[in-house]
Amino acid sequence: MQSIVILISGSGSNMQAIVRASIAEQWGDLYNAHITAVISNSTNAKGLAWAHSQGIATQVVDHQAFATRGLFDAALQAAIDTHKPQLVVLAGFMRILGADFVAHYAGRMINIHPSLLPAFTGLHTHQRAIDAGCRFAGATVHRVTPVLDEGEILAQAVVPVLNDDNEHTLAARVLTQEHLIYPAAIRTLLQQQLPRSK
Repeated sequence: MQSIVILISGSGSNMQAIVRASIAEQWGDLYNAHITAVISNSTNAKGLAWAHSQGIATQVVDHQAFATRGLFDAALQAAIDTHKPQLVVLAGFMRILGADFVAHYAGRMINIHPSLLPAFTGLHTHQRAIDAGCRFAGATVHRVTPVLDEGEILAQAVVPVLNDDNEHTLAARVLTQEHLIYPAAIRTLLQQQLPRSK
């Protein structure tokens, strides 16, 4: 079985889009793939209740309970590894992960970022795009590497920046595209990982 673990920090709207796609497209039958767990660094993450309602195992590894990022990373890694994942999916997971953690999942961890990378890494991407006079913005699915938002680009979606846009209206329009490209990128990875017939 191809095990997928999703990490969230809040409502998990991208997580929900991925779960819905996995059900509608029957990833279990097509790719022998299942979302085995949703894990959050926050006890207040609303997405956990939704994931639980879908029959998915949930867990909290509260970053505030650890004195250092390294200790948190180690506890999170232990929780993830219980599920033996082929893919770790960051879906609105708002913690920067250490180099050792990222190396442990090298080639198996992906993220979605609300800009057209390599432009606007980091935070406040929508306002920065508006301030820069960009005519287009978007979202990028990429592999996670130790350098923030600089991993291999797997998928992108483009939306226009409208004259009356503010960061909230632009973010909402980009988010609708995130919900489309993230499941599609995961689907492609699952297809690539299927055993090849001889």
